[in-house]
Formats: sequence, structure tokens, C-alpha cells
Amino acid sequence: MNLQQLRYVREAVRQNLNLTAAANRLFTSQPGVSRQIKELEDELGMKIFVRRGKRLVALSEPGKLVVEIIGRVLDETENLRQVGREYHDRDSGSLVIATTHTQARYSLPLVVTGFKRRYPKVRLTLQQGNPPQLARMVLDGDADIAIATESLDHVPQLLALPGYSWTHCVVVPARHPLARAPRLTLEDLARYPIITYDPAFTGRTHIDTAFAARELKPDIVLSAIDADVIKTYVDLGMGVGIVAAMAFDARRDKRLRAIEAGHLFGTNTTRVAVRRGAVLRGYAYAFIEMFAPHLSRPVIEKALAGEGELYEL
Repeated sequence: MNLQQLRYVREAVRQNLNLTAAANRLFTSQPGVSRQIKELEDELGMKIFVRRGKRLVALSEPGKLVVEIIGRVLDETENLRQVGREYHDRDSGSLVIATTHTQARYSLPLVVTGFKRRYPKVRLTLQQGNPPQLARMVLDGDADIAIATESLDHVPQLLALPGYSWTHCVVVPARHPLARAPRLTLEDLARYPIITYDPAFTGRTHIDTAFAARELKPDIVLSAIDADVIKTYVDLGMGVGIVAAMAFDARRDKRLRAIEAGHLFGTNTTRVAVRRGAVLRGYAYAFIEMFAPHLSRPVIEKALAGEGELYEL
């Protein structure tokens, strides 16, 4: 039994039992993956997978338990490596942040520039995706930290801590009737075509829930993952926009007006997530604290250890 065999089994499961896809991810051949899995099964004296011909079609009942154990073994193996790296060279290595476009564009620039000044030897990578993809990146070991508003706190294998709170605003052309409204209502908004975020991003669930609670059906004519795209089409007269308030810059967006909408859609919380049981490098803790100063290393370590209460902002 060796770690390579364990990695092959785990990757086969991650790739929905497609050995060709698993081999591509592992930079090896499909027959090699198949052979290594078969050798592990022979050593264990049991079948991890149910087969139809040469194809894997399901996990066997004992195979489900084996895969859980393999996951823990490989996670702890990576933790051992992290401990070695931390004490060999504290200030160099790599850090992968998985995040959404909104966070990368509006929340992280100052953090990233400050981090690079402090840790010039660390290779910092930003990976973008939707929140479920970000969670998967961290769980699969392709990212160290995920930052997003949606979904992260719904994944039990992740520790998702509150980073900061924010609200939406409504964006309209400068001479739009809503710009003169004394206090915006959902009924006011529902009279116009709406441009806002894709359902997976940036507090969209709060927007949908607010309209549904008033039994209103907004005419959402365009969804996007990028606030700049939303503002562009608002400027073209296609509709009114609903964006994260942080995405509006009065100096840059001179042709538009922002109307505060926290009273309509409530407060959103952007979260920072890491894999439960993970050993983080010192500079990973530093990055998180630079992003959310209340999330100090002791706070995160207690949360990872299951100590202390998880709180909301």
C-alpha cells in the first residue's frame, strides 16, 4: 500500500469514476490508474469499486468507508508537509485564494498589495469561480482559502468564518425617476426591468427572497457575475441595476446614481473558509487577518479545534 494508490482512488471518486479524467488530473495514464487501484484492492482483499466490464460504476459498501479513511490519511499527510514547510522556511511558499469576481475586484486589492509587501517570497494566486466551485477547490486541495458571500457556510467540511458585512445598492442613470424617490420600495423597483447578479453570486438569494416575500415578480432582464457589466447595461438604459454597494464608485461612475437598498435586501456577510482539520501556514493566517482583522490566528485556531463560538457580524 502506498500514497500513490490512495491518491488514485480519491481522484477516481472526484472525477465521478471516470478513470481517463482521473489520469489526466494526475498526469499519468488510464491503465496505470486502473492497475494501481486493482493492486490496492488485492492487498485489502476487497473491492473498493463496483465494475461493469472494465468501467467503474459505483463504490462498493466497504469502498465507501475506505474512501472516507483515504481522505483523512491524505489530508493528514498534507498537514505533515505543511508543518515541515512552516518550520523550514516561514516566509516562502505558495498561497491560493479562491474567490468571486466581486471580492477579487473590490475587496482584495489592498489586501493583496499589502500581503505581497509583507511576504514577497510567497507565490500568491487568485482563482475565480462561483461559490460552489470555490468550496470544491478548497476541499480538493486546489486552494487554501475561499472567500465568498454565498454557499460556503453550507458545506460541513469547511470552517466558514464571517469576514465583513455589506449591503446592496440600486444603480440608475442620473436622470432616472428612481433617483428622485424619497425612499425606495420593492414596488418601485418592480416597475422597471432589473439587471443584477447571477443567482449563485453576491447576495442574490437575499434579492430573490425579498421580492418573493412581497409576492412580487421582478423582470430580471440580465444576470451577470460582474458589477461592472451590470453598470454598463444600466448606463445603456437597459434597466436598473442591483449591485453590492462596494462596487459603486461615485468618481468613476459619474453618469450613474446609487440608491442605498439595505432596507430592502438586508445585510450580507462575506465569509472566509478553510478546510476543517487543515494545517495553515503562518502567512495564510496573516492573509486572513489582513482581510478581516477580527479573525486573528488564535481565533481561527480555536475555531478549527472546535473551541469557542462561531459568531455573526
